[in-house]
Amino acid sequence: MEHQVTLQEMLEARERRAFRQQELLAAHRAPLISFTMNIAGPVKDSPLIREGFELGLRLLRKRLAAAKIPVLHFEEIRAAAGNEAFYVLDAPLLRIKEITCDLEDGSSLGRLFDMDVIAVDGRKADRSELGLGPRPCLICGGPARECARSRTHTVAELQTETDRRLREGVCAADAKDAARLACQALLYEVGTTPKPGLVDRENSGSHRDMDIFTFFSSSSALWPYFETCARIGRETADDPAPETFRRIRPAGRQAEADMLAATGGVNTHKGAIFSLGILCAAMGRLPRSFWRSSDRLLKECAAMAHGLVEQDFGGLTEENACTVGQKLYLRHGITGIRGQVEAGFPAVSQAGLPTLKKGLSAGLSLNDAGCAALLALMTAATDTNLIARSSLETQKQTVSRIRGLLESQPFPDGETLRRLDREFTEDHLSPGGSADLLAICYLLYFLEREE
Repeated sequence: MEHQVTLQEMLEARERRAFRQQELLAAHRAPLISFTMNIAGPVKDSPLIREGFELGLRLLRKRLAAAKIPVLHFEEIRAAAGNEAFYVLDAPLLRIKEITCDLEDGSSLGRLFDMDVIAVDGRKADRSELGLGPRPCLICGGPARECARSRTHTVAELQTETDRRLREGVCAADAKDAARLACQALLYEVGTTPKPGLVDRENSGSHRDMDIFTFFSSSSALWPYFETCARIGRETADDPAPETFRRIRPAGRQAEADMLAATGGVNTHKGAIFSLGILCAAMGRLPRSFWRSSDRLLKECAAMAHGLVEQDFGGLTEENACTVGQKLYLRHGITGIRGQVEAGFPAVSQAGLPTLKKGLSAGLSLNDAGCAALLALMTAATDTNLIARSSLETQKQTVSRIRGLLESQPFPDGETLRRLDREFTEDHLSPGGSADLLAICYLLYFLEREE
């Protein structure tokens, strides 16, 4: 049960905060931001309130970094009486106040942010010094101080509005970040060069109907879809995981239509729509604190796709199997991307992502580590794109050859990769499924570094 603070606890917290402010001002002789949350009622800390506070911290960090304001000291306090943070900054007082007022007035949760800016002498900067009016009431928009003084609104009304704003604001921010990083992953994947048989910065590989700009158009068109998946994940977070997957499938079909409209009918990202959409929905289902755990995210993906192979392939016969994937399952038991996601993307967790990280730890660029990760993924998952463009036997021979290459050269050089690219292109081979998994690796890597 959430702790309800007493008046005495609140008074003691304010006294501790004021004392710590004076300590920091005396130690650094520079202005500071004292950041707390405006939360009505006796419950000052909860998982949702904490998410709102963390969003405020992220927004503040970005604004300070954009303004190139040096942070001399930062500390954060988590307590039942409320979350607090202190930033001691090397900047003029009113320049800092301008930034905090922008956040308080312009962000979705700004009315719940209380960012006091305090001068070295202990004076609080006032909004009027910037020509700004008083802060508005959370409910009616009138002067907040007058509503508070006259108790115009009940605590229950304030709590209801606070909860609504927190839920909508946190969900919107998380969905936006999920979409941004998913699109970034797609752009990094197509930009990784050289990739055997695939579109990259040097050529179109085995694909005569597309180039890197086709992928740029497709990636841009998919932003709303990824945002929608994350929102659906948040909306269904309390439902069984397969319900989230059921809800995103219609959005995926619309995303395919958006992709084809953006590319003039060229299929650039159908596989990525499926796999990255599931990952974005998993991000929505989980609190943001879990985003840095690839294992937890991939486990959530598996839970969402539970029973998917049987659901999609269970009634197949030689007469009704029409797609390459359906025929491969029926004749060889190959489950493709459905099997990968239902198992929690083992090719990503056991091959692609470890190879990417190992390459980066060895000093390789993200591009070069990504090239090696792509080859590792080809050996860890049955790429149905390769089979569709050749045969199962050719795919097995290709994988055997790549596996032998990686044993002698775990991170192949550019010359080796370009030779592979020429050979794949001549044979019209394209490991498109592995490329989609590389995008998953990139997204997970970005999430680990996001904070």
